[in-house]
Amino acid sequence: MRDTLAMILAGGIGSRLNILVKERAKPAVPFGGIFRIIDFALSNVMNSGLTQVAVLTQYKPLSLMRHIGDGSAWDFVGRTRGVKILPPRTGEKDSDWYKGTADAVRQNIDFIEARPSQDVLILSGDHIYFMDYKDMVRHHREVGAKVTVAMMTVPWEQTSQFGIGIIDSHGRIVEWEEKPEQARSNLASMGIYVFDTVYLLESLKATREVDFGHHVIPKAMADGELYSYIFNGYWRDVGTISSLWDTNMDMIRPNARIDAEGWGIVTNVEADGLPYDREPARILPGATVNSSALAPGCIISGHVENSVLSPGVVVEKGATVRDSVIMHNSWIAKNALVHRTVCDKYVYFGENSSVGIGDASVINREFPKHLYAGLTLIGKRAEVPENAKVGTNCVVFPRTTRDLWPSLGNLEDGESLIGKA
Repeated sequence: MRDTLAMILAGGIGSRLNILVKERAKPAVPFGGIFRIIDFALSNVMNSGLTQVAVLTQYKPLSLMRHIGDGSAWDFVGRTRGVKILPPRTGEKDSDWYKGTADAVRQNIDFIEARPSQDVLILSGDHIYFMDYKDMVRHHREVGAKVTVAMMTVPWEQTSQFGIGIIDSHGRIVEWEEKPEQARSNLASMGIYVFDTVYLLESLKATREVDFGHHVIPKAMADGELYSYIFNGYWRDVGTISSLWDTNMDMIRPNARIDAEGWGIVTNVEADGLPYDREPARILPGATVNSSALAPGCIISGHVENSVLSPGVVVEKGATVRDSVIMHNSWIAKNALVHRTVCDKYVYFGENSSVGIGDASVINREFPKHLYAGLTLIGKRAEVPENAKVGTNCVVFPRTTRDLWPSLGNLEDGESLIGKA
C-alpha cells in the first residue's frame, strides 16, 4: 500500500451541525467520548498500511490542525511516512478557496506529482466507519478500473442525500444520479474513491469542473472506466445534529455496532494540552450509571443513563443525565436534569435546572432543518442558570452567560438563545 496516496477531504463547513461548528471544522467535532470525527478516517488509513497522507482543510482549521499535530498518534512520522496539512492556496480573491471536492484535489496536483503513486485514495473526514482500504484498492486493480467508488445500500427515503449508481453484472457503474429527487436505485456513494493516478491527473487538468459527484464521476462513467466496490459494514454520515446524536447512541445500544477498540481507532490524547493522563472515571457511592460510556476524568455522584460523557464531565449528587451526549469538562450541578441534549465543551448546568423536556413536535423556529427531532443543543462555554427550564428542539449559543438569559431563565420549546455569539 506504499504506492497508494491517501487524501482526506476535511474542509467543509458542515453547517447542519449548527453551533458545534462555529469555532471548529466538522471533522474536529468530538465524538464518542474521547474521539474526534476525523479519527475514524485517520485510523482506517493507518490500519490499512498507508503511509503517505494529506488532509485538505479550509473552514476554521485550527482545532483540526492542533488535533492532527505531526501525525504521531497515528504513526505517520518517519522517513517513509508522514501527514501533510493542505489548506487552499493563498491568493487575493475568494476564488482561491476550495470550491468543491475535485477543485480541492486539483489545487494540490503538485503534491500528488511529487509523490509517485499508482493510486490515489480520496476520503471524507467526517464519517464514522471501519474499512480496510487494502481490499478496495486490490479490487480496483483487479477489475482494471480507472475510478472505483465505495457504495452501500441505504434506505430509499435517504437516497436524495447521496450520489446514486446503477451497476451491471460486473460491478461497472452504468448509470449515475447525484442526489436525485426520485432515485431508481438505493446503491449510494460513500464519498470514498480510488483513482488511477494518471487518470486522476489527466481528468483534473482537462477540465475546470469542481465536484467529483457532479462532474468527474459522470465523465468516468461515460468513459466506461467507473466501477463499484460494495461495502457491507457500518458507516454513518454524522452531518446533522440528529445523526451525530444517533451515532453516539450506537456506541452504547445493545449489540453496539461501533467497536472503536476492536476497529483500532486511535486519537491524539495530547491534543488538549494536558501534561498528564486523566485518572479513570469515578462513580461515587449512591450514584447510578446504566448503559452509558464514561470517559476518563468523569466524576459521577448522580445518575447517568443511556448517555455518552467525554473526559472531565462532572455530574453532582441528585443530578440526572439521560439520553444525552455531553462533551469535555461540562458540569451538571446538583438536582439538574439533562435529557436528550447534545452539549459542547465546558457547559455549566445550574442547580435544579431542567433541559430537554418538552413537546418534540415543536421544531426550532430559527433552525427548523437542524433541530426537529426532540433534541436540544447547548453551545461551548454556555451557562444554564439555576432553576432554568429549557424545552426541546432548543439552541443555546456558545458563551451565553447567566446574565444573557431571559429574566425568568426559561426557554420554551423550539426557541433559540443567541447571547453574544
